[in-house]
Amino acid sequence: MLARPTPYRPHNHDACVSQALADARIICQQQNARLTPIRERVLELIWRSHKPLGAYDVLAELASDGHNAAPPTVYRALDFLQQNGLVHRIASLNAFIGCTYPGESHAGMFLICRACGNVLELTAPDVSSEVRKAAADEGFRTENTTLEIAGLCPLCQAEPGHD
Repeated sequence: MLARPTPYRPHNHDACVSQALADARIICQQQNARLTPIRERVLELIWRSHKPLGAYDVLAELASDGHNAAPPTVYRALDFLQQNGLVHRIASLNAFIGCTYPGESHAGMFLICRACGNVLELTAPDVSSEVRKAAADEGFRTENTTLEIAGLCPLCQAEPGHD
């Protein structure tokens, strides 16, 4: 399996954005969901970096683009993108990040760098399986799993003063 681009490995980030938009168009077409221009622009804004964006950050970016969007418009777009598996909500940051594995059934697992703010989405089927098993052992039926792990990315670990 090819290594996915990460915030701390050099890569062409424009390719991340292009791939995310192409994936979104295909997934929405397959699900007969309407990817409107505003929804597509919100997704593009979220994918501009590996740092999660809050709804009001998205709103400010839309305003600077000349869009006359109100908060409900942004929240509806984010809800649509989340329901269609194109973004994830990072609860601890009250922000959104693009889904690295769109169209694949997976638990949301995220490494969140407390220094630079970058987020890396992980895939760890064994961890997901163990969480579901532990919940089932308690008689609990899981519907959604999100795991957020805070720490330091390799680049921030290498900087003086981050330990």
